[in-house]
Amino acid sequence: MIRFLINNDVVELSEARADLTLLQFIREHRKKTGTKEGCAAGDCGACTVVLVEPAPTNSGAILNYRTVNSCITLMSAVHGKQLLFVEHLNNSKSLHPVQQALVDHHGSQCGFCTPGFIMSMFALYHSNTTPNRDDVLHALSGNLCRCTGYRPIIDATLAVCGQTPDDQFTARQETTLATLLSLSGEKPSGTGNIYTPSSREELKALIKTNPAAQLVAGSTDLSLQFTQQLKNVQTLISVTHIDALKQCTKNEHSLTIGAAVPLNDAAPLLLSAFPQVAELITRFASLPIRNQATIGGNVANASPIGDMPPLLLALNAILHLDNGDSVRKVPITTFFTGYRETTLAKGEWISAIEIPVKQPNQTLAAYKISKRFEDDISAVCAVFNVTVENGKVESISSGFGGVAAVPSTCDALESALKGKQFTSKECLTLGKQVLFDAFSPIDDVRATAQYRKTVLANLWHRFWLENQTVNQIETRVVQHA
Repeated sequence: MIRFLINNDVVELSEARADLTLLQFIREHRKKTGTKEGCAAGDCGACTVVLVEPAPTNSGAILNYRTVNSCITLMSAVHGKQLLFVEHLNNSKSLHPVQQALVDHHGSQCGFCTPGFIMSMFALYHSNTTPNRDDVLHALSGNLCRCTGYRPIIDATLAVCGQTPDDQFTARQETTLATLLSLSGEKPSGTGNIYTPSSREELKALIKTNPAAQLVAGSTDLSLQFTQQLKNVQTLISVTHIDALKQCTKNEHSLTIGAAVPLNDAAPLLLSAFPQVAELITRFASLPIRNQATIGGNVANASPIGDMPPLLLALNAILHLDNGDSVRKVPITTFFTGYRETTLAKGEWISAIEIPVKQPNQTLAAYKISKRFEDDISAVCAVFNVTVENGKVESISSGFGGVAAVPSTCDALESALKGKQFTSKECLTLGKQVLFDAFSPIDDVRATAQYRKTVLANLWHRFWLENQTVNQIETRVVQHA
């Protein structure tokens, strides 16, 4: 049984299709149609809703307001949380402050995308910060306005989110927090189609008794099989309630990120250790996707265009593969064996990703090339991690996406440049030629093969220019802090 709050009402879900999305539940089961379906892929934000959950702090738990795309979020994600959609904001006497701000600043155009924008604004409104324009753009990154009404929407968000939250949700926060703590403390039980184990032992047993069941965490990729390909699945096993898969730790040698940790929750730890990858993290899909998508899922689905595998390849990450009895550690460089194929054995799952800490003599950079700045799939993703000793290349670890059938490294780059003076023109030209020749990418809707090969070579040029000791050339229009 899955128990959660819809606004102030406790809801118990004992029967549900395994592939039932939150959007279908809201519109078809609850008959609330303010939340829209635009793309059914998590790309447009028309379906944005807010999940509220307790978040521990040094002074006790607080409520964390998190936007998600309801069109690709499955019901297993809501246990112990409060679900809020646009109908809940009006208090029957007046518009909510974020709704009124959008009216005052003429931010609603055709209105189809408006409910999604409202919910993203609402989550930022309850973030207890005074956001600047960049914060607003970040918060709205998952919402598209087809009428190009961004300027008034941004103005409305800046105006209302600079205020101290004062609404019916603020007034009820202590009661809501107590209820959610009670609900989240209860162990969810299977609904017959959706299993929610809370330990590795339970997960092992469920996999054994349900060998055809698929594992799911954030569902941001898996759900596309249901919404885009119209496939059905009988049984799912959600790993998001296993505490051991949701831990992040750091020591002097490495940081370890649980496979079921949403990317947005892992980002502070990642960026504290590797601030150079801020562009890749910030431009990973959109905020609602990062609120759900997990690093373990991004690796396990073995997509050749996923953004995290190239980074983890360049960082020489180690994957912890668990079968419920023992854990084996596998270098990510040996994990991908073919298109959507990995070395995961039957009955195994990724439990954690271990990343060695950056050394002082390592130079790291991550680049994402896509048609849109954010909320888009990479045409080419490239990450370079170069160790330089006494001005000469000692080693190169790299990771690339969009250029082969699997996330790839380029050993030939290290072989060609090892021992070369990093600042030399030879290092520049040889590196470009090696990368241009290293892969045989395909033509598709995102880019031609020739474009990908040229861009890959040029990204080495960019990396080389950005890391010269003298006469540095600024190559970035936007700096991601």
